[in-house]
Amino acid sequence: MLSYIVKRFLMTLLVLLFVIIFLSLLVHIVPGDPATTILGPRATPGLIEKMRAAMDLDKPIYVQIGNFLLNILHGSLGTDAVTGAPITKLVGSALPHTLILAVTSLSLAILFGIPMGVFSATHPNSLADRILAIISISFTTIPSYVAGLFLLLIFAVELRALPAMGIGKAGDTMDYLEHLILPSIALAITWIGYLGRLVRTSLLEVMNETYVRTSRAAGISESLIRYKYALKNALIPTVAVLGVGLGSLMGGAVFVEIIFTRPGMGLLIYNAIQVRNYPVVRAGVFIVAVLFVLANFIADLVYTYLDPRIQLNKTRS
Repeated sequence: MLSYIVKRFLMTLLVLLFVIIFLSLLVHIVPGDPATTILGPRATPGLIEKMRAAMDLDKPIYVQIGNFLLNILHGSLGTDAVTGAPITKLVGSALPHTLILAVTSLSLAILFGIPMGVFSATHPNSLADRILAIISISFTTIPSYVAGLFLLLIFAVELRALPAMGIGKAGDTMDYLEHLILPSIALAITWIGYLGRLVRTSLLEVMNETYVRTSRAAGISESLIRYKYALKNALIPTVAVLGVGLGSLMGGAVFVEIIFTRPGMGLLIYNAIQVRNYPVVRAGVFIVAVLFVLANFIADLVYTYLDPRIQLNKTRS
């Protein structure tokens, strides 16, 4: 198990290195000069060169990558090219809002998606199963930004039942939670439908396994078989996708935060892209990538713990 964790950790570091290399190449692929965009067309060549030097754009790509890695090792993400503020401070103020949004959305997806899938699997081909199938497929096909726009128009504009933008008053927990309702639902809708279908399919498959039929023949109650034995194994594929789900929610939060004007990582990256603030874009995307890879790493470990056959196969190979 320890060797497997070490291998996965090394693979995680390798993925993050590729992300850094890609971000360093991206600024040279995208047309236009970030320094000229930030300073404007009337900037003198001297000011443009100073701005390029401040963003490390006057150095070769391998030097940019090396400097960024050194900054990370020293706990720094660089300096904002526009304000001169440390990027770690900007990320520190934006990241908690994005994490809260992503975790809340994932919790809603688990809270509603798994019971929906279990109910459908325990009532296969019934009217309720067909209705839930239509709902699940509909939810799965709705992008988070489309759901966000509809929720915004219905509950904030038309009904005026919930707040539309921002995160509420500073220090007011209830106001913050009210501002969190619409964005978290918009972000969770797709995954509610996806988890519902995944759990239904997995549970129906497990219920046809030999050990389930043997348990029935031994006289064990159907509810005990279903919820203690079958459901545990049926949830293994769900755990496998939850890490990917959290990473996808982090990515989807970019659009949702823009729609609802939440001051999270999405809005931070979007505003930086608007003015071609390359250091902030690079640091913001890197942090999102770290969270995505870390979520997958943790989900992989949990998946291995729940299904010992995976660890056994790893050992034999």
